[in-house]
This record gives sequence, C-alpha cells and structure tokens, in this order.
Amino acid sequence: MDAAAPPFTPLVAGLPARVPFVGPEAQERARGAPFRARLGANESLFGPSPAAIAAMRAAAAEAWAYGDPEAHALRSAIAAHAGAPLDGVVAGEGIDGLLGVAARLFLEPGAVAVTSAGAYPTFVYHAAGCGARVATAPYRDDREDWAALAALARETDARVVYLANPDNPMGGWITGAEVAAFLDALPPRCIAFLDEAYGEFAPAEAHAAVDPDDPRAIRFRTFSKAHGLAGLRVGYALAAPEIARAFDRLRNHFGLGRVAQAGALAALADGAWLTEVVARTAAARGRIAAIGAASGLAALPSATNFVALDCGAGARARAILDGLLARGVFVRMPGVAPLDRCIRVTAGDAAALDVFAEALPEAVAAASTAG
Repeated sequence: MDAAAPPFTPLVAGLPARVPFVGPEAQERARGAPFRARLGANESLFGPSPAAIAAMRAAAAEAWAYGDPEAHALRSAIAAHAGAPLDGVVAGEGIDGLLGVAARLFLEPGAVAVTSAGAYPTFVYHAAGCGARVATAPYRDDREDWAALAALARETDARVVYLANPDNPMGGWITGAEVAAFLDALPPRCIAFLDEAYGEFAPAEAHAAVDPDDPRAIRFRTFSKAHGLAGLRVGYALAAPEIARAFDRLRNHFGLGRVAQAGALAALADGAWLTEVVARTAAARGRIAAIGAASGLAALPSATNFVALDCGAGARARAILDGLLARGVFVRMPGVAPLDRCIRVTAGDAAALDVFAEALPEAVAAASTAG
C-alpha cells in the first residue's frame, strides 16, 4: 500500500465507492434546478400528523438535551401497538440504520446472505459491508418468490435472508400464510429479515402473524412512509427478546433525538390521521394508474405508497424516466431486468400528480421518437 494511502481494512478497500441511491437533492444540483414534483423517494407528500408536528414543535425547545437512549416511552407505545413485549422492541434510525446493525449481528466475512435480484438495495449494501457473499433469486410474476428464496437459503446454508412484504420496487405482496410457510422452509441457523416498511398500506391478507418470541425472524417497520416522518429517521424492529437485546451491543445509543422520539410517539397515537393518509394514498395510486393508462402504461398491483408503471422494456422505461427528469419530475426505476421495464411513481398529492399528468405524455412521446 502507498504510504500516503489511508490504512483501510482489506474489506473496506475492496468495496466499490458507491451509495445505494442518488438522492433528488444531488440530481437537482446536477441539473441546476429544483424538481417540480418529487415522486421518486416514496415519501408521504401528505405530511405528518398535525399532532406529531405540534409535539415536535414543543420538543424543539428541549433540543439541547439528548434523547432518551432507551427510547422507553416510544418503545412502550410500539410494544402496546404491536402486541409485543417491551424487551422485544428496538428503536433506531429508520429501517436502513436497523438493517445495518442487524447485518453486523449475524453476518461476517464468508457468510451468505440471500435476497431477491432487484430488491431493496440497502440490505445488499450492509451485507457487503460485513464481508458476506450475497446470493440472489429472481422475482416471479413481479413478486418476491419466497419459495425460491427459502430454497436458495437452504442450498447456500445462508445466515440471513431478506424479504420485503409489501415489496419495493414493484409494490406487490405475499400473504401472511405464505410468510409462515417461508419461515418454516428456512434452514437451521438462518434468520429472516422481514422488511414491512409499507405494512400500513397492505391488505389484511398480507399481515403475517409472527410470534413475538419467534427467533427465526426480525420484523422491521418505519415511521418514514405512512406516518410521513422520513426526515426524522425513526424505525423499529420487532424480535425475540434475546435478539432485540443484542442490538444494544452495536446500536447507536443516542441515534434518536428528542424531537424524533416526540414526533414518532405522537404519530403512533394519531390513528385517525393514519387512516386518512392510507385512504388518500389509495386514491393517489388510482390516479397514477389512470395517468399511466392514458399514455399506454399499465399499472402493477400495489400495496404500497407507490405504483410501478410497465413501460414494456428496460430501454423504453429509461427513456421515459429521463424524459420525466428533464421535465422536472423526479421518479425512479428498478435497476435489474425484467423489473427495469417499469418506472416507479410515488403516490403524491394533487398538485404533484397534476405535474406528472402533464409531463408523462410528453415523456412517452419523446421516448417513442427517440426509439
């Protein structure tokens, strides 16, 4: 190694210089103008609960003090809400932060982590950071194939397998019965990371009745989506108490500030606002589907706060995406074939969807001309 080079570990030195996502802010800086509609990050454009905003305003005066490192009040409320024991609840900096800690608990160089090809990339990012080998199974019918994931976990003697339900980036879901069958099909000493970030939007059939003491699974939930608090970074994990307590060995104990804890606690208590957001999101999904259909793009079924619009082929999807970006509409698309034939559009408010409705036909026309 060059004497002037930083003394990185061999693992870190061998990792690519990358981030899982290029944020809209970076894209705005590159294009030299703000986006007219921000519909690519699956945030809730309907905003947080008014009660959560009031709670955060009140807590702001106490921002000089660290937040409770045990997040006791928030965890207690989550435990009551989820029907889980208090010592089976972990609070942290969104699902991404919790995935990073969980990966470090179970993965090491040479271990195998299993996921779907094209699934949420942050899990792969953390697994690679632990030196794990990542094995992937393809989607089937635009859904994560739980049976293929379990079979691959058995074949590779995997330590961890990741499954999102509902799924990002396609928006589909599997039933609670399928989740139970998935857990039963895993090999010994393999733990499932069940990402339920979009659980509040899912139909009842998708909700898995996982025993809080079941050591085969960690369930990850967030306040970033339905609760509209993506800017605070608050998530939680539900796990068997022995596993939940192990997070204390690695987690950032002051990662959740007072304002974040206060906002999440108030959001969890405001069920009426959550019900309204879920209804408005469903209506927005319907409008996105109609806008897409008017331009010849079919909407995939979605149990999330976004819709995947089928553009027919990856090159055409990329051209339409680029056309939307050029017209000031921030959207994203999956990066792996055959998922990359779609663009993914967040369920926005009326103003944002008006911009999308104006820009999409122009982007589709431009893509057709270029093709």
